[in-house]
Amino acid sequence: MTSELVDVVHKALDDLKAQDVVTLDVISMSEVMDTLVIASGTSSRHVKSLASNVVDEAKKQKLNPIGIEGLEAADWVLVDYGSVVVHVMLPEARKFYDLEKLWSPIERAQSASSDEFGMPQNSDTST
Repeated sequence: MTSELVDVVHKALDDLKAQDVVTLDVISMSEVMDTLVIASGTSSRHVKSLASNVVDEAKKQKLNPIGIEGLEAADWVLVDYGSVVVHVMLPEARKFYDLEKLWSPIERAQSASSDEFGMPQNSDTST
């Protein structure tokens, strides 16, 4: 179901000209989702339309979201399908929250080997 839903999401976003669509496989980093789709809209109205189109197109395939957050303000809308979570954001919000970096396996591996101040941890305890 995940790949079918991702295809529906991509088509719905593409239909309304979403910008910078990124799909991240987060199955190894999350127990609550497999795929994260992030896209930008050009205005609050565009963000709202993109998210609504995702919901409408998925419903045509009998796929209903678990939840939708942020549709009122529409600077960042989250559509949760369980295994697939869609974030549609204004570019400013997307840049600020930088979800791509947060969910990047490389970034997570680097932060796991750093202390709370970002300093690398020395694995050699003989010094």
